[in-house]
Amino acid sequence: MHIPTGRSAARPLPASAAEALLTLSHVVLDDLDDLADRLTQMVLKREPSYAQLDLVAHEELRNGLRSNVQRGLQSLAGDVPQGADPQDVSRETGRQRARQGIPLEAVLRAYRLGGRMIWEALLTASREHCAGEYDGVLLDAAGKVWRMIDSSSSALTEAYREEEARVRSQELDRRNLFVTALLEGRGDEPGLAREAAQTLGLPEDGPLLCLVAPVDSPRDEPLHAPHDVLATRGFVSSWHVRPAAVAGLVALGDRSVTEVLRALEPAVTGRVGVSPVIDGLAEVGIAYGMAETAAHTLREPGLATLDDRLPEALLLRSPELLPRLRRVAFGKLRDLPEADRQVLLGTLEAVLACSGSATHAAQRLYCHRNTVLYRLQRIETLTGRKVADPRDRMLLTLGLMAGPER
Repeated sequence: MHIPTGRSAARPLPASAAEALLTLSHVVLDDLDDLADRLTQMVLKREPSYAQLDLVAHEELRNGLRSNVQRGLQSLAGDVPQGADPQDVSRETGRQRARQGIPLEAVLRAYRLGGRMIWEALLTASREHCAGEYDGVLLDAAGKVWRMIDSSSSALTEAYREEEARVRSQELDRRNLFVTALLEGRGDEPGLAREAAQTLGLPEDGPLLCLVAPVDSPRDEPLHAPHDVLATRGFVSSWHVRPAAVAGLVALGDRSVTEVLRALEPAVTGRVGVSPVIDGLAEVGIAYGMAETAAHTLREPGLATLDDRLPEALLLRSPELLPRLRRVAFGKLRDLPEADRQVLLGTLEAVLACSGSATHAAQRLYCHRNTVLYRLQRIETLTGRKVADPRDRMLLTLGLMAGPER
């Protein structure tokens, strides 16, 4: 006779108690369908997670509860079918409930409810069918009943967690497949954007932002819990770790880009690029490239929208032109000793930032206005460019954006 064990060793079951369980279990099994019906109604009434399932799932629930009660009574009676695993029904229940998304706590409460109903049914069988003959010895059998329930609950829990992990892994793989397809620019393939929207929890159409945060090393974390940070402000988003970057898609709805960036700021610990607003998932591939470019225009942690970094982005996309740009913009200034060159470039940067005003540049540099004018004269002589000339001013600005020579 199979006797399930709990976490601690159980003392041998008295023969009278074993006989009571054998007799009473068979009596209760004769009324199995009514017991399953009553248990199903109790579970649906007490557990909202089950009540929200559709009618087909309710029928499956009833069948599952019936099978669990039947296997529990078979175990108590020592009548588990030859070659069957006493815990097979419990494990299948755990797997099924994990796939349905029923919380484990609700599953275990329903399981304990079933265990209590089995115990009460055994007592009722003793009193109504056996004139109370087994009432006393059932107390000796109580330990076995609850060890059986505990053992079955443990098997269910283990199977539930294994299935939950498997489902999560499958879902993650599915999400990653769709994200990869979107980032590769395949969002216009028939049906792909619609399926991706369902899987990622994002709208297929409507305003979206793509964000990219480069990952410079395995320990780099350019964004900390961006999904949670945005969710607290009511934004729906989906985030994915790629080999060299973290990519995110944010649904705007009727909110502005500024609101998204303000909400995301607490999560930013590295460089994050932001695409222009796109109209739906079909345009994600283009948006990803623009957001990635915006991120790489940054030298320090922060948020950068492509529209605010277009000059830097254009330079980044044309690296072969940078040496020529520096040469044409700065001319002989490039040949000065390092210290002298840095002083003049710093002065030029201040003058350009102050719209050509030597007075305001002097205030920024903490020096006399005449000093700025003298340096500016040298700059114009060495470069052959005039700060007052719009085209020369644009060229000098781009030269500074190009960064130092390497």
